[in-house]
Amino acid sequence: MASAGKRKTTMAKLTRERRLRERRMEKDARKQARKLRAADPQAQLEDQPYDPWAEPDRSAESDHQAESEHQAESDQSAGGPVASDS
Repeated sequence: MASAGKRKTTMAKLTRERRLRERRMEKDARKQARKLRAADPQAQLEDQPYDPWAEPDRSAESDHQAESEHQAESDQSAGGPVASDS
């Protein structure tokens, strides 16, 4: 025997359905991105998206550190001989 009233969808079911739709949209976006990268591999090298959790590029930092060390060495050598405590 059918009930006279309309059954309401629970919040849990609504949440599951929403998550499923979101996952499908994310999957579709990844699929589209793969297609674009396959079509133009050079664009992948030029257009890197910003990722705040990615490791920072250490090459620029090490270049700056090497420059600073070189500058410090040249400053010390330009100052003349350093007196020692013997």
